Amino acid sequence: MKSIIILLQEKIEKAFIDCGYDSIYGKVINSNRPDLCEFQCDGALAAAKKYKKAPFIIAEEVVSKCKNCEEFEKIEVIKPGFININISENFLTNYCNSIINEEKFGCKMEKNKTVIIDYGGANIAKPLHVGHLRPAVIGESIKRIHRFFENKVIGDVHLGDWGLQMGLVIEELKFRHPDWDYFNENFNGEYPKEALFTVTDLEEIYPCASRKTKVDENATEEEKEKANTYRENARKNTAYLQEKKKGYYDLWKKIVEISVEDLKENYKKLDVDFDLWLGESDSQEYVEPMVQKMKKLGILYESNGAMVVDVQEPNDTTQINPCMVLKTGGVSCYQTTDLATLMQRQSDFNPDEIIYVVDKRQELHFIQVFRCAKKSDIINKNSKLIFIGLGTVNGKDGKPFKSRDGGVMRLENLIAEVNQKVYEKMNASKEMKEEEKIEISKIVGLAALKYADLSNQISKDYIFDIDKFTSFEGKTGPYILYTLVRIKSILNKFYEKNTLKENKILKPKEDIEKQILLKISKYSQILEESYIENAPSKICTYLYELAEVFNSYYQKIKILQENFDRLDSNIVLLSLMKRIFENGIYLLGFKAPERM
Repeated sequence: MKSIIILLQEKIEKAFIDCGYDSIYGKVINSNRPDLCEFQCDGALAAAKKYKKAPFIIAEEVVSKCKNCEEFEKIEVIKPGFININISENFLTNYCNSIINEEKFGCKMEKNKTVIIDYGGANIAKPLHVGHLRPAVIGESIKRIHRFFENKVIGDVHLGDWGLQMGLVIEELKFRHPDWDYFNENFNGEYPKEALFTVTDLEEIYPCASRKTKVDENATEEEKEKANTYRENARKNTAYLQEKKKGYYDLWKKIVEISVEDLKENYKKLDVDFDLWLGESDSQEYVEPMVQKMKKLGILYESNGAMVVDVQEPNDTTQINPCMVLKTGGVSCYQTTDLATLMQRQSDFNPDEIIYVVDKRQELHFIQVFRCAKKSDIINKNSKLIFIGLGTVNGKDGKPFKSRDGGVMRLENLIAEVNQKVYEKMNASKEMKEEEKIEISKIVGLAALKYADLSNQISKDYIFDIDKFTSFEGKTGPYILYTLVRIKSILNKFYEKNTLKENKILKPKEDIEKQILLKISKYSQILEESYIENAPSKICTYLYELAEVFNSYYQKIKILQENFDRLDSNIVLLSLMKRIFENGIYLLGFKAPERM
């Protein structure tokens, strides 16, 4: 099945062809002046340049071919050559009836494309903080949208579990517990099955270790030497991990195990899950063959002790520095790990697309990595590598969002604050028991948090305003859920006393009925655009607009009026809207309670 805008476009394209013009000029778009028309085609303006003819004349010729088409209620030319379109109520009603039982709402399916989405980026031994919100929420939604279009989708958290940070954590553990068997080179027994530390311990250890490597300009020579020694020991620990040295490697595995268990619990609170819990460490076995392949191709060379690959292209308007594959001394770096991970993903999945949902400040890094990967043939030439750069979550002061004490806001604390705010707004309800209010506040709170994030343009920073985002009015998650709950309540009341006699929507009588059908008919178009552009914000905007038009409809139409010849039609219409809302919020990553 096709979206309604494609069906209209096919008619206009045929008219352009029948008039002797190229079909590319028949593109139909939603009207940018809904007060004048519902759809429009501006192709005659562009065609005028090619065919050396006035756009008004071209548009008149095209419109003359469409006068008797059943799809159009009105199609007219507005100078200098715009084609304004209103669709017929019969065509609109028939289209909406055709998607009543359509699982995919008339969307054109992709199918069989293998897509990997890298959208976690959490670090071992560190808590999730507000900076992890956007990649988790946006990546999860993009994953669900791609699965809706029947692609094989693999979500990978891509843990930061390697490198100097792990060497630092181990060094601090060694400093505090030098007697542990992990550090005894003569130990030949089994290491403890139970961890000798907690997640809370680890979360305190890394910043402590990091501070020990830093000194200010007023530091004494002794303090500088102490920091240098600590840093050098951490580097040795990192090398031990790469060598899989007994004890050190076993301790690292326990650190990863404890951290991942905690991360899974916290991601669960966001209703985010991953198919792969792989980390940077899992790609290490690909580093050497990757380097050898680059050497064999003759693209890897030495520059100031490092091994690099040129990635500058002729059309670049700015300087793109070479991609560093190995640092001085053959040490791995950030680029090494990402390149090796690409090689691993190619080997394991042969993906058609890999989508990275990460901070927009990493764009240059990924330009270098993507170009190096293509140049070295470690990823299929036809595979698409897509960078989705995220803006930051800021406080009302416009700076990165902080906790009340000025520190980095932990994600679990942010979730708790949002839930509490929703609970306070619901507390006036005396109908609900305390347990139900708490449970519903969690559901609505998650909707508030996710909708607030997803409704913003991905690449833009946004201000986190907890009062605004938890409001039950306006463009918010709670407003969307409240509308859906209202629809479900109406349907429940109907089915308590009635049965549906005819599963069919009738031709609209009121203008508001046509408005609501028109909005419903555009859902498949919105889904397809969201999929192609990796833009969940389009679904957010659509659901808000649908909620607005429904609530106007609710105010004007007596939906459950008895002995009303349009009762069944109203119920079928609401049932279709319910399905659209439920599908939309699922794709955004949240759900609705039964009541609010």
